[in-house]
Amino acid sequence: MSGIDDLGKLHENKFALDSDLEFKANARRNKLVGTWAAELMGLEGDAVEAYAKEVVIADLEEKGDDDVYRKLRQDLSSKNVDISDHRIRREMDDLMVVARDQIHTEVT
Repeated sequence: MSGIDDLGKLHENKFALDSDLEFKANARRNKLVGTWAAELMGLEGDAVEAYAKEVVIADLEEKGDDDVYRKLRQDLSSKNVDISDHRIRREMDDLMVVARDQIHTEVT
């Protein structure tokens, strides 16, 4: 029975680690996409970092990416940045790949 218990704990630990890494990658992606959007809006210096943090915090509103997307869409529109919904979503997806790679590199 000990072997089964050990295997179960191993799976639990892997799930916890994978969940933690995905959370970190998601937060990293949000920071990256916030930086990207800030630059499109013409923000500079400390304002870029502050906006990126706002995007990270916006992701805590609900599960999934829709809260981040809505923030980006609203903020970009309010600054008259002409960009399609598809482009925003694509940038979010592309930067998620970058964020996962960065987190994986830091862990290994």
